[in-house]
Amino acid sequence: MRDPDIGETADTTLVAAALGGDPAAYGHLVRRHAPMAKRMAVLWGAGTDADDVVQEAFVRAHAALSRFREGEEFRPWLLTIVRNVTRNSLRARGRRAAREAYAAATWPVTDLSTADPADSAIEEVRRDQLLARVRRLPEGLREVVTCRYLLELTEAETAATLGLRPGTVKSRLHRALHRLRTEVADDRP
Repeated sequence: MRDPDIGETADTTLVAAALGGDPAAYGHLVRRHAPMAKRMAVLWGAGTDADDVVQEAFVRAHAALSRFREGEEFRPWLLTIVRNVTRNSLRARGRRAAREAYAAATWPVTDLSTADPADSAIEEVRRDQLLARVRRLPEGLREVVTCRYLLELTEAETAATLGLRPGTVKSRLHRALHRLRTEVADDRP
């Protein structure tokens, strides 16, 4: 989603301007990427602390902006920081929070004015069952599925965000999807 004030201005242009001392340029980056950063924080388990995690991530990103490598994409770089801040937040609390608000953060709300209530209920049950299965995946598989399908990142962005090779992302996605398909098939009568 692009900020209407800056249109299609490239992230790299905004990063360069921010490094040159333009605070408005960094503000544009924040507005552009904050929704995705918050979704990432929620999906990684920040829950009600997601806003604080995102704010801290943007503060850290600003402080580290001089270390941003030219030619690198800003969004995966930022999401890596969000992921790390979220993990640190969870560790500091001494527990792993349940992944809350998954459905709200990942799927659009059904328009109840036109939807059949029975279909909506069935859809919600299926979504909850699938999310429960995703939460039970081993961490490495769960992270890849979360980035690729729930955050809708490309394979390249997923690899950059998680610090993995693209081939590793593909193989983990394959294993995760195979596991999920097997579980679904095993549950059928």
